Amino acid sequence: MKFRAPGRVNLIGEHTDYNGGFVLPAAIHLSTIAEASARDDNKLVLHSANFSSTHEFDCDDQTPRGNWTDYPRGVYLQLRLSGVKLRGVDLSVTGEIPLGAGLSSSASVEVATAAALLHVAGETKDQKALALLCQRAENEFTGARCGIMDQFIAVHGAEGCAVLLDCETLAHQVVPVPAGLSLVIANTMVKHAIAGGEYNQRRAECENTALLMGVPSLRHATPALLAATEPHLTTAEFRRARHNISENARVLQFIDAARSNDLRTLGELMAASHASLRDDFEVSCAELDSMVEAAQDLPGFIGGRMTGGGFGGCTVNLVEETHAPEFTAKLHTAYERRTGIAPQIILTHASLGVHACLI
Repeated sequence: MKFRAPGRVNLIGEHTDYNGGFVLPAAIHLSTIAEASARDDNKLVLHSANFSSTHEFDCDDQTPRGNWTDYPRGVYLQLRLSGVKLRGVDLSVTGEIPLGAGLSSSASVEVATAAALLHVAGETKDQKALALLCQRAENEFTGARCGIMDQFIAVHGAEGCAVLLDCETLAHQVVPVPAGLSLVIANTMVKHAIAGGEYNQRRAECENTALLMGVPSLRHATPALLAATEPHLTTAEFRRARHNISENARVLQFIDAARSNDLRTLGELMAASHASLRDDFEVSCAELDSMVEAAQDLPGFIGGRMTGGGFGGCTVNLVEETHAPEFTAKLHTAYERRTGIAPQIILTHASLGVHACLI
């Protein structure tokens, strides 16, 4: 049997998930499909249609390989640690989410894999437990210290809606995308790898800053506390905290604006989010900035920002649905003219809200 799990785009709330803050992701129509069957030996055989490759492992092998196989293997090992009875398995994975684009291809692989392996084992897990297990697989086996957002939205997508998630308590609620709007995802074609490097460095900076401020995480930082502790923080630590404080506030303001159909405020909040990520959190890049700038005066544009971990990847744009095809074509041309790079533009609206499921 085949199982699918979607990618996601995050409307607002970036680099707040691993700080216990608020995020507003939406599942998208691009997904990963996994199919598994039991073997009568102790081998885990993984096949990727995208990479046209097959790899075979002993089921007890706990050594990462630093390639695509680490994601399904990490899930396999976490399932066994949780008590799921698994031996040999043939697993085939096919994905349509651009790699390194900040659209959560890794979490999509993890959740689809977990669903397929649980079916082989004849067992089930509730949605929250499944998301947390897949997050642990990525944190502990691949070395990417991601928060819970990506795996959570893969199993909690809601049709036509984004999902407001409190990453500290995992309380969540659906938030309808205002009627008449499309999401245009624009891939800069600059790839990033978050399994180390600057992404993990940002998380470490945030954790150290929270410690210096005397709070369990930057979720609990306030403007007053930041002002009081500024003398004890480096410039980078101050900026990381300021981004998290302001970004959490923007998420909640975005929810209010979406519910009241205040499109102007939605656009202003997305612009402020991008500026904060560029200047305070320092995770944008020239190509992301060019994509954001290229969209500003195009027909139907409401607002846009970088989305995902940063250092490349995609922007997300709110666009009036009637203008979306024209906006998409003109953004492609404008970005290519600015950078010399042909982007990938993904228009998604009707398929918003898909979630992990059996197909």
